[in-house]
Amino acid sequence: MKVTKIILGCAAACALSLSLVPGTALAADGEKVFNKCKACHTLEAGKHRVGPSLAGVVGRKAATAEGYNRYKGLKGADWTWTEEELMAYLEDPTKYTKEKTGQRSLMNLKLPKEEDRKAVIEYLKQH
Repeated sequence: MKVTKIILGCAAACALSLSLVPGTALAADGEKVFNKCKACHTLEAGKHRVGPSLAGVVGRKAATAEGYNRYKGLKGADWTWTEEELMAYLEDPTKYTKEKTGQRSLMNLKLPKEEDRKAVIEYLKQH
């Protein structure tokens, strides 16, 4: 009985500590969601694939990853990748870029679930 109380107490303390660190659990979920992105993107600055590196993307001006110049759909982009902009873009990149720039994005991966978008953005904020 005493061991059970100790274990439950430790579990509660761990859960509390995770809740005090913003986005920790959400970022862990985001890492799983990011597996869908790895075919085209990296998190290593300057290392690009079909898509640009997403290192430091949150807070960066759109279409400005150093060394990447294949920004079809984002040419003339005049926004910064805030969490709000990323939420809208990741839901439907083609629709987003068509509305913002009049061009079609090459990115065809959609994240229709809001919780997936939030999680991957939290994960990207750490990189």
